Amino acid sequence: MTELATMDFHPRPQGGEPKPWAFPAPERGTLANGLTVLRCHRPGQQVVAVEVLLNAPLEAEPAGLDGVATIMARAFSEGTDKHSAEEFAAELERCGATLDAHADHPGVRLSLEVPASRLAKALGLIADALRAPAFADSEVERLVRNRLDEIPHELANPSRRAAKELSKELFPADSRMSRPRQGTEETVANIDSAAVRAFYERHVRPATATAVVVGDLTGVDLDALLGDTLGAWTGSPAEPRPVPPVVADDTGRVVIVDRPGAVQTQLLIGRTGPDRHDRVWPAQVLGTYCLGGTLTSRLDRVLREEKGYTYGVRAFGQVLRSAPDGTGAAMLAISGSVDTPNTGPALEDLWTVLRTLAAEGLTDAERDVAVQNLVGVAPLKYETAAAVAGTLADQVEQHLPDDYQAELYRQLAATGTVEATAAVVNAFPVDRLVTVLVGDAAQIKAPVEALGIGEVTVVAAE
Repeated sequence: MTELATMDFHPRPQGGEPKPWAFPAPERGTLANGLTVLRCHRPGQQVVAVEVLLNAPLEAEPAGLDGVATIMARAFSEGTDKHSAEEFAAELERCGATLDAHADHPGVRLSLEVPASRLAKALGLIADALRAPAFADSEVERLVRNRLDEIPHELANPSRRAAKELSKELFPADSRMSRPRQGTEETVANIDSAAVRAFYERHVRPATATAVVVGDLTGVDLDALLGDTLGAWTGSPAEPRPVPPVVADDTGRVVIVDRPGAVQTQLLIGRTGPDRHDRVWPAQVLGTYCLGGTLTSRLDRVLREEKGYTYGVRAFGQVLRSAPDGTGAAMLAISGSVDTPNTGPALEDLWTVLRTLAAEGLTDAERDVAVQNLVGVAPLKYETAAAVAGTLADQVEQHLPDDYQAELYRQLAATGTVEATAAVVNAFPVDRLVTVLVGDAAQIKAPVEALGIGEVTVVAAE
């Protein structure tokens, strides 16, 4: 009789004792040229993240030139007074660095990641890009062509098309928020190097900019590095720009963007609400997460698990523009896609979830799971320098105090079920939601009209 071989197993690893954690607090300072600097030493994070925020908001773009901020942002890495576009890219690659830039409603942001050992070289490159960008005619023309090539693809994407339509519906036509962030085919075609340089000269200067530096700064004389690089960037001071209040119309209604033959309907339901300066924000975050923040949320339980209409539906709040005086706003929205024949039933069930929430409220169990998912896993979310730098940059962009994120986690943990319920019910009132559906109007218009959730309008997909 053959003996069975035995196996020796290693002991199962045991979890260690949890350590206290808080979102890191930065040190704040100012360079001689007026540039604000936030630094955060993160031992062990050898890839340093740098975020540079420029006070060049989309609202400042000249009439007929929507998208010029985006082209300018992209052109920062297309050559300087020292390097051609090809040389600049090669120098970044030699540093092992990546440089990205984008424009949004609050302004333009440049994001750099580089090994700590090559931080000095990379800071020099980003400083040159800000101090003396080439904005060569040929490079700007290429960027404009690339942007024009992107637009048809975006319009063909159901989720992007829904977002464009919701902005158009919510905001007045004369508001920059009503139009695509990166411009339209008509406005982008008007952009040339002269327009890019004019926008740069009018809005980009160190006195209104902020740099965030996060990573392992052991042995790094950051003051000297910044002084030799970003500190060499000069520019005139500027008067604060008046910021118009965000105005929106959330009268309950439905807009169908017609896509004949579509087998799925993309849905985006939204309105505007308070930004992070409002005291309700923590409770709103918690309640919205319970509604549609994860696979265990109410919307997913009904629409995905019970009915099988969708692979997932999400509810979220996204700050559009923030201001301490209460004139800012966030987009509060529900998004997802469902199969075409079940568009009407899915929307009916979604509204039932919202009405049930208003009538019965959240449960303590839902609240506890949301707190654990939002607060308990926060240390994992901020393991990289880039994640910390991005959040610190968000705080600067939204005029929030440096300890805001740490305080937010404390407030989330202390928020009760009743508060979270009230906040999410106020965020998504069933009679004040603008619904955009990208799908086959011939199949979905009648079932949606039968729901009585607002007047239904059909528009062409373009």
